[in-house]
Amino acid sequence: MSQVLEDLVDLLTLEPIEENLFRGRSQDLGFRQLFGGQVLGQSLSAASQTVEEARHVHSMHGYFLRPGDAGLPVVYQVDRVRDGGSFSTRRVTAIQKGHPIFTCSASFQYDEEGFQHQTEMPKVVGPENLPSELEITQQRAHLIPETMREKLLCPKPIEFRPVTEKDPYNPLPSDPVKYVWFRADGALADSAALHKYLLAYASDFGLLVTSMQPHGKTVWHKDMQVASLDHALWFHQDLRADDWLLYAMDSPWAGNSRGFNRGSVFNRAGQLVASVTQEGLIRHRKDWA
Repeated sequence: MSQVLEDLVDLLTLEPIEENLFRGRSQDLGFRQLFGGQVLGQSLSAASQTVEEARHVHSMHGYFLRPGDAGLPVVYQVDRVRDGGSFSTRRVTAIQKGHPIFTCSASFQYDEEGFQHQTEMPKVVGPENLPSELEITQQRAHLIPETMREKLLCPKPIEFRPVTEKDPYNPLPSDPVKYVWFRADGALADSAALHKYLLAYASDFGLLVTSMQPHGKTVWHKDMQVASLDHALWFHQDLRADDWLLYAMDSPWAGNSRGFNRGSVFNRAGQLVASVTQEGLIRHRKDWA
């Protein structure tokens, strides 16, 4: 396991500070605010630590309420809403400076037998010979603002390999469809919950910008105000975050300064292991140009 991956696992583990109360460190990835994936992964970690191990998370639905501060820790308060015969429900509130910055509900269930079907995995080239997103970024290092260069060019705990490369600094309008392979940069412990925390963390990378592709815009354009508004994640089965996963993303709609995005996550065997949806703010601020 690389040092950056070990640091990420530690970041998602959390410190229990009281019954149903946890504290998580923050990481500065060079964005204007706290990365949403961190809050997603830590919220899921907090909820999972209040549920018996035999019940596995199958869905979480959350709203980003305020921008988070990457320089401060986050406190997570868990409300044990219900423990039924098969399902458990938890509500989590992430707090900074005395105010909620994120809230979500998560549902857990015992494993059961039942009907099964799934959509087919898209036919795309495998990850083996594709350059990583970090390698692509290094080729454009001179275009990155100096204040952000160190954060963007440092080793990453999650390796992303785009199937179709798009230039974030000079994008051309394209269909709102994107495929990316990703995996943790190193072997992880055999903890089903940990692999799901890492998937929750990684699921926020690159999803929102899919809705900007038809308009030739990215988060790097100074006239764009971009932020995640909500995030929903369904886990269909256990997965390995340290083996290649395909993130197939599309955006069926954008309007009213919002973009709606969907994602399907497949393992190398073609099994659909998770589904994601997110709506985000994609406000074109001409007065910022």
